Amino acid sequence: MIVERVEVGAFAENCYVVGCEETRDGVVIDPGDEIDRIIETITSLQLNVRLILLTHAHLDHVKEVKAFNKGFGVPVLMHQDDRFLLDNLLVQAASFGMTTSGIPTIDRYLEEGEVIGVGSLSFEVLHTPGHSPGSISFVTEKSVFVGDVLFAGSIGRTDLPGGDLETLLASIKLKLLTMDDATRVYPGHGPATTIGQERQFNPFLGNR
Repeated sequence: MIVERVEVGAFAENCYVVGCEETRDGVVIDPGDEIDRIIETITSLQLNVRLILLTHAHLDHVKEVKAFNKGFGVPVLMHQDDRFLLDNLLVQAASFGMTTSGIPTIDRYLEEGEVIGVGSLSFEVLHTPGHSPGSISFVTEKSVFVGDVLFAGSIGRTDLPGGDLETLLASIKLKLLTMDDATRVYPGHGPATTIGQERQFNPFLGNR
C-alpha cells in the first residue's frame, strides 16, 4: 500500500493519498486545501484517483474539495450525519475570514461496516462520532485513517457544533482501541502514531 501525507492549508491539515501498488488505483482522503500540491503528489506516484473519502466536514478537511474534484470527477463519499456542517461550509469559511470553492457534491453516504474496494485495497468504514456527529475512520492494511478523532498524544476537540466528549471517548475505546497495538494511525493533523502507543501513553485515555 502506498501512503503519502500532504500537509495543507492554514490549519496544517493532513490530506492522504493512498494507492494500490499493483493496480495504481487510489483514493484521496480529505483534500482540504492546496490542491495543486495534492495533484503533484498524485502525479508523481502515477496513481489513478478513483474516490474521494471525507472523514468529516469541518472547514479544513473540505474547503477545496469541490475545486479538487473538477480535475477528477470521481465520487465523493462521507457520512450523512455531517451534512449540516457541509451545508454551512460558507459560514465556516467566513468565520475565519476565508473563502471556499463551494459545497462539493456528495455522491454517496457511508454507513458503519461498509467495505470500499479500490484496486486490491479494502477500506472498512467505522462510524467514530464525537469530534463531529458524522466523523468516520477508514481501516485498511493494518492502518486506520481517523480524521480528527485521535492524535499522537491527544484527541479531537469537542467544543464545535455537534461535538461531545463522552461520545468521542466511547468511539476511541470501542472502535479504535480494540485494534492490534501495531495498527498504524494516520490522523488529520500531526504525525502518525500507533494504537499501542496511544493506548499506553495518551494522557486523555488513561484509566479508560
